Amino acid sequence: MANQTPKPDDRSDNVEKLQSMIHHTIENMEDAEAAMVNSSPEDQQRIKDKNERRRESIDAFRSEIKDEAHRQQ
Repeated sequence: MANQTPKPDDRSDNVEKLQSMIHHTIENMEDAEAAMVNSSPEDQQRIKDKNERRRESIDAFRSEIKDEAHRQQ
């Protein structure tokens, strides 16, 4: 096997990536809420449940952004 070395850990753009993920997650939530108008009650509940998980993900992303900001200082 060839000598394989791992790539160095580059965290320089993590905050930007996390902010982008937050933005896309919010867009997905808005799209899902718009789709609820024409959805069955079961689908509406699934959308509500998924959007709740998305909110939890957004909170986790924001927490990671704070951690990254402290690491960069």
